[in-house]
This record gives sequence, structure tokens and C-alpha cells, in this order.
Amino acid sequence: MTRDRSALDDLLAAAGDDAYCIEAGSADSNQLYLSGFDAPDPFFTAYTGDELAVLVSGLEYGRARKESHADTVARLSSYDYATRAADEGRATALAGVYADFLADLGVESTLVPERFPVGVADGLRDHGVAVDVDRDGVVETLRATKTDEEADAVRRATAANEAAMAAAEDLIADAGVAADGTLLLADDAGEATLTSERVKEAIEVTLLRHGCALDETIVACGADAADPHDRGSGPLAAGEPIIVDIFPREKASKYHSDMTRTFSKGAPSDTVAEWFDLTHEALDAALDAVEPGATGADVHAAACEVYEDAGHPTLRADPDTETGFIHSTGHGVGLDVHEQPGLNPRGGELEAGQVITVEPGLYDPEVGGVRIEDIVIVTEDGYENLTGDYPVELVVE
Repeated sequence: MTRDRSALDDLLAAAGDDAYCIEAGSADSNQLYLSGFDAPDPFFTAYTGDELAVLVSGLEYGRARKESHADTVARLSSYDYATRAADEGRATALAGVYADFLADLGVESTLVPERFPVGVADGLRDHGVAVDVDRDGVVETLRATKTDEEADAVRRATAANEAAMAAAEDLIADAGVAADGTLLLADDAGEATLTSERVKEAIEVTLLRHGCALDETIVACGADAADPHDRGSGPLAAGEPIIVDIFPREKASKYHSDMTRTFSKGAPSDTVAEWFDLTHEALDAALDAVEPGATGADVHAAACEVYEDAGHPTLRADPDTETGFIHSTGHGVGLDVHEQPGLNPRGGELEAGQVITVEPGLYDPEVGGVRIEDIVIVTEDGYENLTGDYPVELVVE
């Protein structure tokens, strides 16, 4: 995918450094974004403004030449790493190799992210390379605004997400209800209890068939749903809110989607029904506030006002509350499922091309939880709701 590195160029010029460097594997999304190379073990990337160079092991050399964004690909063996490691130890040898690699690029000083390994930074300094820290997180800021190609990757992940959500909803809708209210799943082997784990299995299988995967998801029922990040476990019950929150990653592009719906098999309590309608209202109010130039704080405030006007606590009104609206209104989505920008009291100005979730909710262990989450792209005149066609309905039969 194409990358706009102009902000990095400006940062290097302002800081007076020769390069921006990252040492990490591709699980670090900044490394994946800058290098364009997907490798599990740490490797070294240096961007000088004129050139993007990566230094990898011999194992990854051929693939890096084909798949990375780098203009120059070098391998550790070119700097006699094995002999140096045997003589000096791995850490010392790596620092020397990195310093020699940078010298070949004409780099005497470098900017690094705040989470750059301290041992590597000290090793570079020992070899005469000046190391300064990027306190502003410029690569994270670059990642926040998506190109059309990146946005399309999120769209594909979202289509898979909707299919997975439909699979979860269908299981709940088709379930029977035991005398004690437990949901029952009928299959060739007879009736079995419908559990959170069984619904998660259907979600994961559906995502795999659509080229996506996820490490975990949320299917939380009743009191479990009162904790926004409780993954949920055990039997599902009729008349209880069931939060289904799915955040898959497309395997090919590594871009995520994120979506939440709350379901009830049959009629829920009046309180849950009231909470659902109020949360839908908060969702609409927050979405109405999304446009370029608005801030994440503005969007968060719009959701909070709906809840506060109805008499529910929020973290904005009471930072110590443990019930009510107890999280931010949303976050950016991309190579990470949680990234810039934030829809919270500190959220900055939104820009066209940013992909964000909007996810108000209410929580109380005595009631359960309700959350609704759409994912949208900020456009020049508002937003495009990628999940807008998926119904927002509480009761399934």
C-alpha cells in the first residue's frame, strides 16, 4: 500500500536528525506501516527522507526484497553479524551492526519512537549515533488518516464482520429456551446449551471463510455484559442483554474492523429496553457530531449529553462512577483495532480519511450492559457509515 511520509520528512527537518528508525517485528504496527514488511522477529528500518532501508536476517532477505516498501534491503550477514555475535554477544553485535548500517546510509543522528528498545538506543549511542525520541508519535498520526486503498481494506474487513455478526445473531434467534431460561441449540446430536463459546466459534469460522481472523471476541451475557471488556463465557439466557463485539483483522492487508450489537432472545426487562433506546439515541447524536474540524471531544460530549440528560452517570460528570457510561465514545481503527484518533475528552480535531468507531453504552452489574457500535469513515462533508446497513435491533426471535 502507498504511504504518505511527508510528515516524517517535516519532522526530520525540524529536529535536524538524519533518519527515523524502528527496531521491532511487524506486530508493532508502526514498523509494519513504515516498512511494509510483515515479519515476526525484530528487524531494523531506517527512513532518511530520500531512502527507506531495512536490515533483516538472511531468512527474511529474499521476502523483504519482494514485499517490503524499502528502496534498500540489507542482511545481517553483510555486516559479519554471526562472527561479531560469537565474539561480543548478541546485543553488542547488533548495536554495532545497526551503527554500521546507518553509517552506510550517511546517518549520524536518528529519531526513534518512544517505545524503541532502550538497550538498542544505548548501543547506538555507544557507537557514536545520536538518538533522539519522537515524543509526538508522528507515525501513529500518519496512520490515522487512511488512503483510499487502506479504507477499502477496512471495508472488506467490515463486510466480513457483518457476516460474522449475522452468524451470531442467527444462532441466538434460532435457539430454543429451556425451562430455566437457558438458550438451547438444536443440532443433529440433539439439544445442547447455547454458550458464549459456541457463538464465538461461529463468528471465527465465518471470519475465516471471509479472509479474516481474530484472536478473541466478546459474547457477554447478563452480568458479564456489565464489564465492557469481559469476553463472556458459559450459557446464554433468554431475556438478558447479550453484547456481541467483533473486531477482526483482514489477513491480507492486516487492517481491522470493529462492530458491536446487543441482542436479547425474547423480550428483555423494561430497564434493558429503555437503555437500548437511549443508547441508540446516543449513537445517533454522536454520529451527527462527526465531521472534519469537529473534535473527538465534541463527539464524546454529544453522547454524554444524551445519557446525562436522562439521569445516567458518565465519566465526564463523575470520573469515579462504576456504572452508566464508563468509557470513551470511540477510537480510530486501522492496523491496530485501537489507534488514533480518540473520541474522548482529550480527542483532537477529526480529519477526512480517518476511520473511527462510535460506541456508546450503559453498564450496571445488576442489569447487565448495552452497547451499539458502528464504524465510519470521516469524509469531507461528514461521514460514511460502513455498518449503517446492519440493523440495530434488540429483540431477536
